[in-house]
Amino acid sequence: MSEPQRNLTVDALEVVDGRDHEKMEGWIPELATEAELRDALEKAFDYRGDVTITRKDGSRVEGYLFDRRNGPTLDASIVRLITQNSSQKISIAYSDIAALAFSGRDTAAGKSWEAWVRKYWEKKAAGEKHIALEPEKLE
Repeated sequence: MSEPQRNLTVDALEVVDGRDHEKMEGWIPELATEAELRDALEKAFDYRGDVTITRKDGSRVEGYLFDRRNGPTLDASIVRLITQNSSQKISIAYSDIAALAFSGRDTAAGKSWEAWVRKYWEKKAAGEKHIALEPEKLE
């Protein structure tokens, strides 16, 4: 049995590429196929802002998509939202969704680890003292 390697850098240990943050704020995806609908709802689940769902009956629901359950069919798949300006939680079947819009501000935009560290080094280079890496408020 071989000895584990020691003193490896983080880059040497990294085996999976990071995920690029897409700018989705304001995006209205095309939902022509089942695959496009499922893909858009996965992105909406990762989005850190409100979305607006237009149902096939024409009604609209705006809120934060906090859960999704993928089933074998669109009827068996649902998204769950906390509606805007309330704490009401509702479920909507994928089969009932006519349109989706990323309507709210993405509260996580620009708050990546890299941006966080870059701000630290900018402050340090500017000669600031007593600086620390502390999380920013998401609002």
